[in-house]
Order: sequence, then C-alpha cells, then structure tokens
Amino acid sequence: MSRRDTFVFTSSTLRALRHQQDMLDWETERRALARRRLLLPKARKMITPRPQPAGESKYCRDAVIHNALFTGDLDKIKCIFNDEATSNMIIETLTDELVWSPDMGLWALTPKPKYTSALRITAGRGYTACAKLLLHKGADVNASPGGLSALHDACAGGFTDCVQLLLSYGANPNILSEEGSAPIHLCTTPKTFQCAKLLLEFGANVNILTRDSQMSPLHVAAQHGLEEHLTLYLCRGAHVCSRNREGETALNAACACAEKPAEGGRYYRVVQKLLSGGADVRVAGRKNHTPLHNACANCSYRIVDLLLQHGAAVNQQNCAGYTPMDCVLQGVEEYLDWQPEGIVLSLLNHGASPINPKMLKLCSLSPKTMEVILNSYDHIPLCDSWVESVPPELWQEHHTFYSSVVQMTNQPRSLQHLARCAVRGYLDRHCHSAITQLQIPHTLQEYLLLRIEGSIK
Repeated sequence: MSRRDTFVFTSSTLRALRHQQDMLDWETERRALARRRLLLPKARKMITPRPQPAGESKYCRDAVIHNALFTGDLDKIKCIFNDEATSNMIIETLTDELVWSPDMGLWALTPKPKYTSALRITAGRGYTACAKLLLHKGADVNASPGGLSALHDACAGGFTDCVQLLLSYGANPNILSEEGSAPIHLCTTPKTFQCAKLLLEFGANVNILTRDSQMSPLHVAAQHGLEEHLTLYLCRGAHVCSRNREGETALNAACACAEKPAEGGRYYRVVQKLLSGGADVRVAGRKNHTPLHNACANCSYRIVDLLLQHGAAVNQQNCAGYTPMDCVLQGVEEYLDWQPEGIVLSLLNHGASPINPKMLKLCSLSPKTMEVILNSYDHIPLCDSWVESVPPELWQEHHTFYSSVVQMTNQPRSLQHLARCAVRGYLDRHCHSAITQLQIPHTLQEYLLLRIEGSIK
C-alpha cells in the first residue's frame, strides 16, 4: 500500500471521522423514529414500512470500516470481511448535498445517504488485492448497491487490473447501471483504453446503447476525442451510422465537442477515422444540425475544411434557420484567436450563399474576417451598423484596413475586383478546386480565392 493511499490521523481527521459517525448515528435514529411512526395505527389500518434496498442488518455505517476500505488497508479488511455476509454488506455513507428548501426559500446543505459496497469501493480505487480478498470471501461480483456495479467503478477509474479480476470472477460486461449505462460507456479517458479492450474480449457488446440517451460506445469515444478507443470499436464492428436519441451520429458528437484549440488535433484525427470508416458527413440530428454546423459553431478550422472536402452541405439550414456560415459568424467575437476568417474563407470558396451585410456587425472585431466577407461583394455596403462598435485601440491597430473600408463605401470597386467576382460567380461551389487548376500565376490564384491583404481596394 503506497503512502498516497493513506492519510495521517491528525486532529482534524479525527474530528471529521467523528462528525461522519455522528451524522450516521443521527440518520439511524431518524429512520428508527420514522419506522415507529409508520407502525402506529391509522384509520384501523396498519401502515407497512417502505421496503429497503437490503435488510437493516446488512448495513454498515462504521466510519472506521469506511476508512479501511477507502484507504485500501488490506490487514484491516482481512479482519473485518471474513465471510460472505460481511463481504456483501451495504456500505452507507452520508454526503452533504445542496437541496432546495421551500420553507427557507434557499438552497441548503442536507445530509443524504449514499449506498455502495466494499467491492465497489476497493475496485473503484484500484485496490486489486483488497477486491480479490472480498471476492474470495464471497462478495457478489455483480451487486449494484447505489446503482453501479464494481465493474462500472473500476472502468470509470481506468483500473485495468481490477477490471481483469472482476471479469475473471464472472462480472457481466454488459451490466447496466441504474441510469442505464454499461461499463464500456464509462471508459471516457485515455487511460481506460485497456479496460475497454478487456470488456470486449470478455463479451461486451460494442454497439450497446445507454437506456435513455441511446449513446453507443462509439458516440462516447467520439464525444471525448478518444482516438484509440474509437479505432478499437470500429475494428470490432461498431456501427458508424448509429444515431442517439437526438438523431446524431458519432461524427456529430466529435464535431460538437471539439471546443478547445489544445484538443483540436485529437478531435481532427477522430473525425478523420470516422469519415474513413464510412460516416456520412451530411447526416443531421433532429434539430437539423449537421457536423458542419457544430464544427463552425466551435470555430474548428481544420475540421471544417475536412468536412467540406468530404462534401458537407455548405448552405443547409438547421431548425432555427441558421446555416454553417451563420454559426461561425455568431462565434467570431468569442474565437478571435482561432482564425475565424479561415473558416469564412473556406465556406465561401465551397459555395456558401452571399452573407447579409447586416451580419457584418458580428465580425467588426475581426478585421480579417470582415475583409474576406467584403471582398465577396461587388461593392462596399454602408458601415453604419458596425463602425461604432470597433474599439478605438483596435481601430488604431488596423487603421489602414478600417479607413480603406470607410473610403470605399458606396464607391465603385476596381475592375480587377469585379473580374474576380465574375469568375467566382461562374465557378460557384467549385472555386476551391477549379481555381487552383487554372493555368495562371499562383499569386493570381490566391487573389481569386480571396487572399487577405489588409485593406480594401
């Protein structure tokens, strides 16, 4: 047992244990009083107490025993859990939870009992030797006090040795929790990969769905950006087109969850693998929100470009009437450092519909994004709707650009620009591919593809 798995019995620790014991004693007295009240005759009819999850004699509220389990003290556990009855006791703890109090009109911390088992506690903390002892003494490997089994806890913690032990003792790899999740649904971190692999080797269903949300293991892996898990599931026959309750595929889930730049790389690789596995880039959920809508809303430039290369519908509207372009423009201010101009550029070069000038106010703080949009017009519209929202310091920093926009308002654009608009209008959604194939200088190709220059001409 390592040092980090124990704690010193300081005075504060002792007070905490005494407080825990006091709370458990208080709960026991409260229950006893409640039972006595229920047994009183009322209207000549005896009221039967509500059934408990297990017999009262099998409850354990001893804080010292709790401490032995939570710290993995094998010697104490050997002394305490020496037969089948003790090994299957329901461990009851009290935790303070915020509960709304109508009488006080506020949220109050209220002690609430929680149920678990000795096997759940030890397996969920990676105490393999302790879990093995309990199983040897007759602990039920599939017991689920509190709604979860020991296998759920071990998988959630990524404790491969405990998962191996439980499965070898006959743990059901497809057992559902009270909330309807199988152990494989709780493999949500990179360190749980071996746990997921073991579950599949022992017969876990790679396409098992959660009860309520209808999420498959593939959905979960995509949602958390778990490339190894996703590859494993696809190799074991996961249905790449499986939809959850909202009608979304794993591809939708991956694009929706790629919210941080630091995680963009792994989500990009997940999207790549899903597309290689046959994921349909045009599948929308019940709200008609496509993977492209999600990627644009998160300003995930590389994922947007990948989806467009695979034929994503660039002008499809969701149930709110928003196109992918609307989604990225609404997030420009939030993602100023994430190159929103690159996404707008890609969408326009893949045939996105003309942008309503009223939307310019959404990108007034991103000069590059505004330049791309303005260069898709054959004239510069009035700037009254957005010019006042530009902070003085930003105006000063990009004075050349903003001044050129104001000067060109309602002025005829250059013949060169008008020719660019004509070529782009003719090629439409094929701009991204056709222009690069034209036998013209590279600089002219970039100009036709709305290269950012820092001013409007």
